[in-house]
Amino acid sequence: MRSDTIKKGDARAPHRSLLRACGIDAMPDSGDFDKPFIAICSSHVDIIPGHVHLNDVAQFVKKCVRDAGGIPFIFNTIGVCDGIAMGHDGMKYSLASREIIADSVETMLQAHQFDGMICIPNCDKITPGMLMATVRCNIPTIFVSGGPMEAGLAPHHARNGGKPLDLISAFAAAAAKINGKISDEELLHIEQNACPTCGSCSGMFTANSMNCLCEAIGIALPGNGTVLATSQYRKTLYKKAAKRIVQMVHEHTAGKKGVLPREIITKASVDNAMILDLAMGGSTNTALHLLAVAHEAGLDCSMRRFNELSEHTPNICKVSPSCDYHIENVHNSGGIYTILGEIRRGRPGLLNERVPTVSGKTLGKSITEYDLRSPKALGEAQKMYSVTPGGIRTAKGMSIKQTVTKVADLGLAFDPFDCIRTCEKAYSQTGGLAVLYGNLAPNGAIVKTAGVLEKMLKHTGPAVIFNSEPEAYTGITSGKVKAGDVVIVRFEGPKGGPGMQEMLGPTSAIKGVNLDDSVALITDGRFSGGTAGACIGHVSPEAAAGGPIGKLRNGDMIEIDIPARTLNVKLSDAELLSREIPPHEPAIKTGYLAKYRVLATSADTGGVLRW
Repeated sequence: MRSDTIKKGDARAPHRSLLRACGIDAMPDSGDFDKPFIAICSSHVDIIPGHVHLNDVAQFVKKCVRDAGGIPFIFNTIGVCDGIAMGHDGMKYSLASREIIADSVETMLQAHQFDGMICIPNCDKITPGMLMATVRCNIPTIFVSGGPMEAGLAPHHARNGGKPLDLISAFAAAAAKINGKISDEELLHIEQNACPTCGSCSGMFTANSMNCLCEAIGIALPGNGTVLATSQYRKTLYKKAAKRIVQMVHEHTAGKKGVLPREIITKASVDNAMILDLAMGGSTNTALHLLAVAHEAGLDCSMRRFNELSEHTPNICKVSPSCDYHIENVHNSGGIYTILGEIRRGRPGLLNERVPTVSGKTLGKSITEYDLRSPKALGEAQKMYSVTPGGIRTAKGMSIKQTVTKVADLGLAFDPFDCIRTCEKAYSQTGGLAVLYGNLAPNGAIVKTAGVLEKMLKHTGPAVIFNSEPEAYTGITSGKVKAGDVVIVRFEGPKGGPGMQEMLGPTSAIKGVNLDDSVALITDGRFSGGTAGACIGHVSPEAAAGGPIGKLRNGDMIEIDIPARTLNVKLSDAELLSREIPPHEPAIKTGYLAKYRVLATSADTGGVLRW
């Protein structure tokens, strides 16, 4: 085993002495030094709702690994809550934290020569950071997330009483209150009810998008992305992951193929993840992270692949912020494997079904067993998809006991065949994400088409330019933006920010002042997975790297044609070439972000660091 490097032979007596001080081989004849050493990479952070319960999860997983015959060691990563970091300089550290997490996990795995790893991520940059380290180090690894948050519910006396709430409701309400459209009482009601439990925020935002993609790419077990954080059923997932990782280490030691991350995360499986992303209209951030993971794995992937696959992938599922459905509704409709099952039925041959997964089965076999609409679905799948919200405020995970074991007995208040549609009844016959090209984005820009109103799929309007996210938020809420305008937020890319912060503040402000059906927003920054509307991000090259977005002036006419996949400014090549980019001083010149700014690349490469 790999861990023999630190525990076998006379020369390793000092190492074993230190390990004994950690409680290893404490009992006579325990045989601990003959067992696989399993890293439990947790991301418990008290200030992130998606991670506040992960200390309990890690301790439970630790016990399960011991019971399965492995020797578990917990370590933790840092984490940034994008929602709490939003709207101030803290957001500049969010994407940049992905690289710190990847480097930290790599450091722990290589320094201590672990045999295998269970990753317990949940939110935003933590999942992709762990994935990047996973393919770097290439030891048997399983991802098992902390699970999604339950959706909130507005009090019936509130303006939108009875409708589900989530974090985006709170952001939109804040903008509406600033603009005088709702009262203090209404804002407080939404604030108190939007985020009721621990778990990753309840819509198809970045965290849940990435945890769902882990199922499609094969690095996580079925249910990873959709079983609620509060459900006791997550203990079943954790037990399975613990048992399976010990098996995978022994299989790898015996020479079996198909259990290493680089055998699982391949070009074919990345395509599967992109197909799922397109089918469910996931966060645009997934493009950024999938490209970064592919880069670490040595795979040749580009943003153009999204467009190529989109031509064949219908958008069959919409989740908040694109509609009122939330992850809990997707779960009760059959989860990720039912989405993949509908793609298999409606688009035979599109998915790469022969790729291996951490379950030890191919993706195709897993779809057959966990597609709720499959005649061969397991009874276990019925039980898993019967998990429902507890409906009580709690920060404690794995706490809600399940009382129903069949989805048919749930008495759902919605139609599962509307939540996850067939290909024939898809929202659109092309995918929920699109990459646009043109003289404003020579290397590409991305938009979540699933969240764009039909009237805004084609839009031409004058540019209203802001050189930072805070400047844009203030400008929108103070009335500087009018119907028909195109908001430009630049110098917010990986270099320019630095850090490529999210634009949830400005996009929520547009919604809050009721301009989301008439105003587009374009940025070299990025968007929260909670963003909906005609919002185009990741414009590459970014302004700070000499991109054309830096040369725009107020009043320039911007032409957006999402069906044609184009993004242009109505200027001649000569005029655009002759313009200078205005001087821009980076907001932060010292510390980690100063180093990050020098090394960061634009979004079309995944925003990876190069030196």
